[in-house]
Amino acid sequence: MKNVQETAEKIRTMEIRGAGRIAKAAAEAIRDYASGLEADSIEEFAARIREVSDYLISTRPTAVSLPNAVKLSSRFSSNNVEEARQEIITNSNLFIERADRALGRIGKIGSRRVQDGDVIMTHCNSHAALSIITTAFEEGKKISVIATESRPRRQGLLTVRHLNGFGIPTTLIVDSAVRYYMKDVDKVIVGADAIAANGALVNKIGTSQLALAAHEARKSFMVAAETFKFSPSTILGIPIEIEERSADEVVDPSILADLPHVQVKNPAFDFTPAEYIDMIVTDIGIIPPAMAYTVIKEHLGWEIGEI
Repeated sequence: MKNVQETAEKIRTMEIRGAGRIAKAAAEAIRDYASGLEADSIEEFAARIREVSDYLISTRPTAVSLPNAVKLSSRFSSNNVEEARQEIITNSNLFIERADRALGRIGKIGSRRVQDGDVIMTHCNSHAALSIITTAFEEGKKISVIATESRPRRQGLLTVRHLNGFGIPTTLIVDSAVRYYMKDVDKVIVGADAIAANGALVNKIGTSQLALAAHEARKSFMVAAETFKFSPSTILGIPIEIEERSADEVVDPSILADLPHVQVKNPAFDFTPAEYIDMIVTDIGIIPPAMAYTVIKEHLGWEIGEI
């Protein structure tokens, strides 16, 4: 349980960040917990696994990769404790392997839509989006990147360091300069924290303004997302919760102490409507947002009654 608590705290405090990395960390935590769990009955085993699963899921309410990873990893059908344990270990390992392969496939598929000479704008720090960009560059395409700072956590600094390591020419801009620089951009490529059944995107706050500016400027807006980032619960009309983080990330608490009539809002994500998305690059291929429902039903393998 100690390992689970440590993983949950790292996810909560964003020491582990990014939807894909969160998913893998959760799957590893479930696997390791199940491996060492001692239980006298299958009922006790199931209850303990369910308790740990709920605990992990509660750490970040928006990134749907987290509950998807936990639910896919913690599934078992056996009424025998040892067999159930092995099912969870196998499911977790399969999920982790699938997540690793997905990034490579997204990079190869998405890079085919990047042209030599393209200027690409990206937002926050998405491994899936970066996989497309770095794959295109390694294929010999002369590209450059405009990366947003991504306040308040400034994940854009992680992105520019990553791109700099590949030798990709990169420009860092403040978030409010997105529309100003959109005239210089050929494509926008962003990641995803969740994709709803109607194709709407939930991603780092500020993504919707990139999409709106790209739409106005007639620039292609691409989303890079592993299939485990699609949200089954949205089929039943359950909305994706937008996480509201501490005001301390935005303003020093000592400043607010002298401003009794001021409040600070810090939503971590926003919604981008499907009509602003040109394509979603997934590990099963490029799809239009309208195919989100099909991905959920056919590739996550969940029936509505199981959600």
